[in-house]
Amino acid sequence: MKTRARFSALMLIGSVLAGCAALPGGGPAPVDAFDLTTPAIADAGRASRKQLLITEPSAIKTLDGQDIVIRTQGGAIQLLGGARWADRLPRIVQARLADLFQQSGRFGGVGRPGEGLAIDYQLLADLRAFDIRVGGQDRAEVEIFVRLLNDRTGVVRASRTFTASVPVTGSGGQAYAAALDRAFATAVSGLVDWTAANT
Repeated sequence: MKTRARFSALMLIGSVLAGCAALPGGGPAPVDAFDLTTPAIADAGRASRKQLLITEPSAIKTLDGQDIVIRTQGGAIQLLGGARWADRLPRIVQARLADLFQQSGRFGGVGRPGEGLAIDYQLLADLRAFDIRVGGQDRAEVEIFVRLLNDRTGVVRASRTFTASVPVTGSGGQAYAAALDRAFATAVSGLVDWTAANT
């Protein structure tokens, strides 16, 4: 619920900024900022004592920033004007994945680097797609390649690609961000169970 409120709050900030731009004297064009929501956990499942570190995902330059990326049918990459992510996309994904695992209750401890956990496993992610595909029916595409690293041996225990493609409803920054939010939730819906089964 908190993450849903955060998404709404960021939308409200964008609206307020838009109102400010209409005041005498004008100013820079307003930019709406968007966050991702933490996917819901349907079943907590069996808890373990394992400690899990959620690292910041790696990403190519176009995805390693605050821009919302658009890919055209011809393969061109465009950056959406007037809207962006509230932080660098890899940091947002890292935060939402940490929230997801913490809320699941499946692990003895879940944290990010610098939080002082005695780590058993690291979740290493690579953002391979996180964009809107336009031309025909617009769709949000998310692809995240994940590896589970045993922190004590340095051995990768398992790896898997999580993907999702969902249609965009509406147009503009809000519709694109909402579609990417749904695609992210769909892509990682089985991530906790997969991680628990491989640790």
